[in-house]
Amino acid sequence: MKQEHERTCKERVEDHLQGRIEDLRKLWDAYRQGVEDIEDLGNIYEYGLCFNYVERDEDVKGQEEPYFRYQLSWGGPSDEFRFFTGPDFEINRIEYWFLDWFDGASITLSGEDESLLEEIWQWFKEAGSVQAEFDKWKS
Repeated sequence: MKQEHERTCKERVEDHLQGRIEDLRKLWDAYRQGVEDIEDLGNIYEYGLCFNYVERDEDVKGQEEPYFRYQLSWGGPSDEFRFFTGPDFEINRIEYWFLDWFDGASITLSGEDESLLEEIWQWFKEAGSVQAEFDKWKS
């Protein structure tokens, strides 16, 4: 059996997505119930590393169109959710990306996973983060 670091991103992406969804579901439920922190996870405000806008770069595979990134970890490996929207900031699709040193794989969310991330997107939008990050990129 291959060690974790010997497996490709394509072989690991599903497991990592499910772990992130599990964490986010716990954090989101706690947030909605007014619970401050969850032991070993913290809170929804501190879970990700950043939320930002990534402009289109045709020279980079997977970046042929702009998106908003909710980055959860960085380095090798890193992972993030990518929100692809129209000019009105309405979601067209949400992808989860798992990246590790010259390798990467993604999954387009659907069902309950997609619904959870749509709620989190609305939270970013209502807080003004979506517009602020887009405006920062424009300036």
